[in-house]
Amino acid sequence: MAIKLTKKQLAVLNFLQDFTEENGYSPSYREIMSGLGLSSVSAVAEHIDNLVSKGVLKKVPGAARSLEVLDYKHEETVDLFKARMVGCTEEEKKVLEKAAEILELNLE
Repeated sequence: MAIKLTKKQLAVLNFLQDFTEENGYSPSYREIMSGLGLSSVSAVAEHIDNLVSKGVLKKVPGAARSLEVLDYKHEETVDLFKARMVGCTEEEKKVLEKAAEILELNLE
């Protein structure tokens, strides 16, 4: 099951990733608002809260610039791959390993 993000949520997530890579720290809510042309800081806060609840973003309450984009590949997917690999043929195992590599899943 993939996580569904709205276009705005995806834009916020991408902005966070790019800003953090360029600056070494996460942006403030005002920088996100300005960078994405959003109407208010509360709009940014709502998007951030929704991304946190979906498990793709982490923040430390009360700490400034503490936003961290998480890898949003579900652990359940890795568990399913591992379970399917138990007792499968060598050919099936190679196919599953290749699929996991394409999906950038760590099966170890």
